[in-house]
Amino acid sequence: MAKLTKKQKEALSKYDASQQYSLEEASSIVKEISLTKFDASVDIDVRLGVDPRKADQMVRGVVALPHGTGKDVRVLVLCTPDKVEEAKEAGADYVGLDDYIAKIESGWTDIDVIITMPNVMAKVGRLGRVLGPRGLMPNPKSGTVTLDVAKAVKEVKAGKIDFKVDKFGIIHASVGKVSFDPEKIQENVKELIQTISKLKPSSSKGTYFRSIHLSSTMSPGIIVDKGSIQGI
Repeated sequence: MAKLTKKQKEALSKYDASQQYSLEEASSIVKEISLTKFDASVDIDVRLGVDPRKADQMVRGVVALPHGTGKDVRVLVLCTPDKVEEAKEAGADYVGLDDYIAKIESGWTDIDVIITMPNVMAKVGRLGRVLGPRGLMPNPKSGTVTLDVAKAVKEVKAGKIDFKVDKFGIIHASVGKVSFDPEKIQENVKELIQTISKLKPSSSKGTYFRSIHLSSTMSPGIIVDKGSIQGI
């Protein structure tokens, strides 16, 4: 077993890792146990009672967090020439088509979100092997394949995120920064949880929300009492 560092011991001394805490308490504790020198992300892990191997139990969706993630999201728009100015004015960091497709094929993926249009998906589709494993492939279900690229850019920049259950039945998402007030962290978590709740597959039996953990970059996890979140 790896030896705990001084900072890890300090973090663990501030709470009981085996105890469940209300969302209100967890949102305050996660700020106290974050000992990084930078403004760490606040992350949530939601374990669901689903079998992702079954197509009808794949939980995937999008949510607009009320207070955003606190991250400066780098957006690439792959579009036709008539949409270039529109995308730039909306705040896209990179805009183009063939030049960026070639750049990605050469290994460039220094971006967080890619937005594109239905009529250029034939070109973008060949990037699947590069973008797929990195979670960057545009998808109509997440709103990243659309004719209204300006609206999509603005939503992503404002805090819209997409999430997807992994092969273990867990959804991982960023819900803010440790510099956020606890209330903002709570509100972001509630919005995400309520969205996941609405996406419960009809074929999923038993307990849907198995467990919820809150943590920050490099911090230990805090078990959140599910009963403290309305809508579960």
